[in-house]
Amino acid sequence: MTKQPRDPPTHEEPELPGLESELDPQPDWKPLFPGSERLRDKVAIVTGADSGIGRAVAVLFAREGACVAIAYLNEGQDAERTKTEVEKEGGTAMLFAGDLGSAEHCKRLIDKTIERFGRIDVLVNNAGEQHPDEELDNITEAQLRRTFQTNVFSMFFLTQAALAHLSRGAAIINTTSVTMYEGSAGLLDYSATKGAITAFTRSLSQNLVDRGIRVNAVAPGPIWTPLNPFGGKPADEIPDFGKNTPMGRPGQPNEVAPCFLFLASDDSSYMSGQVLHPNGGVIVGS
Repeated sequence: MTKQPRDPPTHEEPELPGLESELDPQPDWKPLFPGSERLRDKVAIVTGADSGIGRAVAVLFAREGACVAIAYLNEGQDAERTKTEVEKEGGTAMLFAGDLGSAEHCKRLIDKTIERFGRIDVLVNNAGEQHPDEELDNITEAQLRRTFQTNVFSMFFLTQAALAHLSRGAAIINTTSVTMYEGSAGLLDYSATKGAITAFTRSLSQNLVDRGIRVNAVAPGPIWTPLNPFGGKPADEIPDFGKNTPMGRPGQPNEVAPCFLFLASDDSSYMSGQVLHPNGGVIVGS
């Protein structure tokens, strides 16, 4: 199903998400339907947009009329592809590389986006990392801190930096996970971050409702992206990835991206503090 995954992450320096261009088969990220200008003239920041769900969201947003700031760690080849695809849809894209676990870096991303586009209407906090460990004792302090820094701290830092530029009608969308609801014996630290993200989403929605800023989340199930084959899942489990869902298969990024579009657009104007579940039919508490 895939080419040989890279070596598993070390605890001193966790492996990066990996290149989408190396996946076999390639994920389906292209939008499925014509656009209808639901994000016309809006500016969106999408983190982790070099590949996977982030790329699918960025390209779909562009099809719907948005300009997109593409934030990523250092997978430049994939990020350039996303930029090209956004431009094919008639959108304008800005690339921004670096570690979103740094508050300073998050502020630079916001400053560059304002400098380039003059406004921010949608913030998609999607970047994340995971490292499998079957034993609790195997999770080092360094790995625990790194996973929370990437998955949780980045959302706080980026939202704090963006808040001054978000006006009434703006939308914040966070990526949580089915593991928040089901748990995951082999992804203890990752699942814990996703629980924190869901709580952050619900609490922030209440905090910002009087300002007219909506905050929601998407909780994908097993989706075919670089996150899992390149360090996020043991190699021997990849052939069965997603088969334990009621639909019996992993999802594709373009089956998840429409949830983000719905939450970013005025179609969801009466929703805040909510979570959507594109997870292959898994029944979870909302």
